[in-house]
Amino acid sequence: MCGCGARHWGLYGAAGLLLARRGPDGRATDVVLQHRALWSDQGGTWALPGGAREPDETAVQAALREAHEEAGVDVSTVAVRGEHVLTHPDWSYTTVLADALAPFTPAATDAESIEVAWVALDDVAARPLLPAFADAWPLLRTRLDP
Repeated sequence: MCGCGARHWGLYGAAGLLLARRGPDGRATDVVLQHRALWSDQGGTWALPGGAREPDETAVQAALREAHEEAGVDVSTVAVRGEHVLTHPDWSYTTVLADALAPFTPAATDAESIEVAWVALDDVAARPLLPAFADAWPLLRTRLDP
C-alpha cells in the first residue's frame, strides 16, 4: 500500500521498457507493447513489458530483465536513451526509454502475455491501454524523438 491510497506492484518499485524502432530518418515509428494476460492485474490491457524491481536492481536492469522475460527482447541489442520516473509517496515506476539496434520480432515468452507486438506510434492510443500507461503515453511519446 502506498501513501497515495493505492496498491502498487513491487516492494522496491517497478519498471518497464519503452523500446522504439526507428525509420530511415531516425524518428521513432513503432514501440513494443505487451497484451497483458487476463489473469493479471488489469488483464486484457496493453502496456509496456515490465514489472517489479528486485531489492538490489536498478530500474534499467529491471526493465531489461522483464522485457527479456516477457517479450523475448535481446538486451544486447538495446540502447538505453533515458528514464522517466513516476514518483508516489512510497513507490515509483520508471519507464526506461530505449532503441532497438537490430531488427527482431518480439514474442510472448511467458504466461504474463497474451501477445507482444510492434505497434505503430499512431495506433498505440487506439488499443485498450493499461490506465496508468494511457495517462503517461502522451508525454512518453514526446520523449521518443528529441
